[in-house]
Amino acid sequence: MTQSTEQLENQQLQEFSDLELAQLLVQRLSITEKDWHKLKSNRKARASEQVAAALVYLLKDQKEEALQRLTQATGWLDRSLSAPPCPTHGTQKT
Repeated sequence: MTQSTEQLENQQLQEFSDLELAQLLVQRLSITEKDWHKLKSNRKARASEQVAAALVYLLKDQKEEALQRLTQATGWLDRSLSAPPCPTHGTQKT
C-alpha cells in the first residue's frame, strides 16, 4: 500500500465517529444465524464478537455492559464458557 493510498483511507475513516466504526466492527464480527452452527463453539469468533460489543458499550459510556461483554470474551478465551445448545434442537413440533 502506498503512502497516498494510506492517507486517502485515513481521510475516509475520519468521516466516521469512533462509535460508528465500532458498530461496523460489531456487524462484521457478529455470528449470523446462517453461520451459528459452524461458529457457535469457535472461541476466537465468540470472543471477538464480545470484545467488539464491549467497545460499543464503552464508547456509549455504559461501563457495566462493557464489562459484562469483556467478562464473556474472557470466558471464551479461558474456556470457562461453552456454547449453549441450539434453541431449535430438541424441541418437538406439535
